Amino acid sequence: MSGDPEKSRGREAGGPAATPTGTGRVFTGRRLLPLLGLLVGLVGFFALGLDEYASVEALREHRQSLLDFVERYGVLAGLAFMLVYATVIAFSVPGGVVMTLAGGFLFGIWWATLYVVVAATIGATVLFVIVKHALGDAVRAKVRPWVGKMEDGFNRNAFSYLLFLRLIAVFPFWVVNLVPAFLGVRLRTYVIATVIGILPATFIFASVGNGLGAILDAGGVP
Repeated sequence: MSGDPEKSRGREAGGPAATPTGTGRVFTGRRLLPLLGLLVGLVGFFALGLDEYASVEALREHRQSLLDFVERYGVLAGLAFMLVYATVIAFSVPGGVVMTLAGGFLFGIWWATLYVVVAATIGATVLFVIVKHALGDAVRAKVRPWVGKMEDGFNRNAFSYLLFLRLIAVFPFWVVNLVPAFLGVRLRTYVIATVIGILPATFIFASVGNGLGAILDAGGVP
C-alpha cells in the first residue's frame, strides 16, 4: 500500500502526523482569536485597575457587602464566585490566593474548597485548551528549549510530574497551567492531576480564610 512514510511513522508512534505543505503556520486564523481574547483580558485587568481589588484590604473594605450578597443569593452567590474565580485563572491574572481566602470567609471551609477546586480546574483547563490549539508546532519547538527541565519530567511520567508541580508549587500557578499545553500533555491527565494537586493547598487557604473575619476584627491584617 502506498503512502507517506513520515505520516505512517507519526501515526504508529502516537504522535502528530506530518503537516502538509502550506498548513504549518505558527498561528491559524480563528484559532488565534481566543488567545488574543485572553491577552486583551489580561491587559485590561491592569489597565482598569482591577488588581486593586485582589487584596485582603479590599476584602476588609467590602466584606459586609459580600456577606450580605452571599446571605441573599445563597447558591447563586457560590456560582458567581466560581465564575469569577475560573475567569481569574483562565486570564492568568493575580488574585487566586485572595479569592480562596475570601471563599473560606464567605462560604466556609468545605464549600469554599469545593468551589475553588472546581473553578480553578475549569479556568486552568480553558487556558490549557486554548493555548494547546492556538499555537502551532513551530511555536512549540521554539518554547521547548526554555522548558527543557520540565519537559524531561513530563516525558518520564506526565501525571506524576504535573501532580508534583501542583502540590509543591515550585513554579507559579499560571506557568504550570501553560507549560503542559506546550509539551502536548493529554487533557485527561492534565485535569485529574490538577484536581488532586490543588486540593491540599486550597483546603489550607480556605481554612485560613474561614477565620479571616476574626483576624480582620482584631486588626491582625495591615
